[in-house]
Amino acid sequence: MHLTVTFVAAARSSTLLDERFDDDRPLDNAGWSTVQHAAPGLARLAAAELRYCSPTPRSRATGDALGLTPLAQPALRDCDMGRWRGRTLTEVAAVEPDAVERWLGDPRSAPHGGESLLTFIGRVGAWLDTRPAEDGTRMVAIAEPSVVRAALAYALKAPPSTYWNIDARPLSTAVVTGQQGRWSLRLGGSPS
Repeated sequence: MHLTVTFVAAARSSTLLDERFDDDRPLDNAGWSTVQHAAPGLARLAAAELRYCSPTPRSRATGDALGLTPLAQPALRDCDMGRWRGRTLTEVAAVEPDAVERWLGDPRSAPHGGESLLTFIGRVGAWLDTRPAEDGTRMVAIAEPSVVRAALAYALKAPPSTYWNIDARPLSTAVVTGQQGRWSLRLGGSPS
């Protein structure tokens, strides 16, 4: 069974400096404007037979603004950041520098009391591997940038540290094709 899954990073709900762990704020005016501007270039996603999103307000709003009406998937939620939820990296690093260093350096650690990076990547990968679909089905998943990064690290069977080197900018897309346990990253520029 061969599937095509296009991941779309949700539009921003804040400036980059104000990005918060496990952020569940809705799209701001700049985010709405960006989605409206990008919508014509993403119109091809409407051909997807299955449409999913992270359960966050900004992911759902991004999908709705693109006219996709996606179904929220709990497995596509952001990484559980425990007691760091709602805080910026700068705020946490100011009071827990050793914990932040441990979290960034060891994919098995979860000094915040939530999920480790390894667990997060595994959860997103399990969702990808269990999509109920027919051969040739096209899917779209609008998700938090962290979820897109986790999906790509999983699909490529890359070391967890690769997660930190993937830049999933708002409204960027990444396409993976394949089947359970055998995914490939497809780069743009050629017809589907």
